Amino acid sequence: PEALNAMNTDVIAELSRSIDIVGFDDSIRVVIITGSGEKSFCAGADIAYMVNIDPMQAEKYAASAQTVLNKIEKLDKPVIAAVNGFALGGGCELSMVCDMRIASSNAKMGQPEVTIGIPPGWGGTQRLVKLVGPAKAKELIFTGKMISAQEAYEIGLVNKVVTLGNEDQLPPEVDDKSDPKKEKERAAEIAKILNKKLINECVALAKEITKIGFTAVKVSKTLINKALDTDLDTGLRLEIYGWALCFAHED
Repeated sequence: PEALNAMNTDVIAELSRSIDIVGFDDSIRVVIITGSGEKSFCAGADIAYMVNIDPMQAEKYAASAQTVLNKIEKLDKPVIAAVNGFALGGGCELSMVCDMRIASSNAKMGQPEVTIGIPPGWGGTQRLVKLVGPAKAKELIFTGKMISAQEAYEIGLVNKVVTLGNEDQLPPEVDDKSDPKKEKERAAEIAKILNKKLINECVALAKEITKIGFTAVKVSKTLINKALDTDLDTGLRLEIYGWALCFAHED
């Protein structure tokens, strides 16, 4: 959390092990990935580590990150990204390997790697194109700009944006506007309420998915993923095989 949930080599290894655990546990039907705290989903790669590495170390770092992200994408269970706060660089790339993305209204997303002299290296140049189209992907990657949750929704990068409404119990306004500490405390409380609402939204979606036949969902995920990298005739034939395969199951 102190580094806005940046993914250093230790975090990558721990995330990989966690995905292995949930992958083998048949009692788990849906996975939700979110960031610790309320400020950030994931700020991406660990820049403090990257400034001192050579090309060979950089290749190894990116390869290890791509391996765990590919593992999440290929997990035979639906994965929901609860995007709370910053999802930048590797954090945006982490969200893109999830099957669905739900963002809090204070989320900021983007691929700012070019601003430090590198292209996206954890799948951003490939997956962003498939989600938002080549022109928008180039705009975001070439400029390195951050976009709001609302804009991310409008271009198809997230499925839904969670906002606070009149029904939410917000802390009272600070009477003394000259007291920055109280304003900061109120903002932190509001962020916690928003984050809780985001997680509740993701859990509700996850529970809705668990009511469906697990085999059908699992096969559907595989077929949809294959649709992104195969021609239509091959995809349709795979769909028939997946469809027929489900007739062997009690569901």
